[in-house]
Amino acid sequence: MSALPNRDRRAERREATRREILDAAWQIARQEGLSAVTLREVAGRIGMRSPSLYSHFDSKNAIYDAMFAEAWGELSDVFDALPPPAAGRGALLAMAGTFFDFAVADLARYQLMNQRTIPGFRPSEEAYAASTAVYERMRVRLAECGVRAQADLDLCTAIIGGFVDQQLANDPGGSRWRGQLPRLVDMYCDEVGVPGPRLRGSP
Repeated sequence: MSALPNRDRRAERREATRREILDAAWQIARQEGLSAVTLREVAGRIGMRSPSLYSHFDSKNAIYDAMFAEAWGELSDVFDALPPPAAGRGALLAMAGTFFDFAVADLARYQLMNQRTIPGFRPSEEAYAASTAVYERMRVRLAECGVRAQADLDLCTAIIGGFVDQQLANDPGGSRWRGQLPRLVDMYCDEVGVPGPRLRGSP
């Protein structure tokens, strides 16, 4: 009878504590805003003394860094779960809609991922790699649709991000800009030369 491998219970407890810290930080960010995340506030939420947090995160920015990487990892998982992509304009609409829905579902997460709202915070190289992996996935998807110029990629991220900003600022929880995504993708495809039937007829 073979013995089961020994469990590293100390590492498991450490990982559980780290998870508890991040969950508390996300809770604070969603309730009070990203700037409200402090070592003292996080410690208070989980019943830990502030100095004890330093054995898990050496600064507030280290917590933000872990949150940043986690958020981009979550978006990557969402893309992984999508069915095989459609072609052409349909593929672009699916990509745009997936990102849009993910972004508007969580304001604090979107701000951390895409807006420089925290003075002095810059993601580490390791955390930033999670975001560039998603960007490269988008680059590949656009290339499959015939969009390869960097300027055209920049236009794509800018207009979808603009729609997200408008939705969050002017119709949070609604669908005012979400409903216009087919029209937006048609306009973009017309501009960069992606062929195919229109996603939405002209009004």
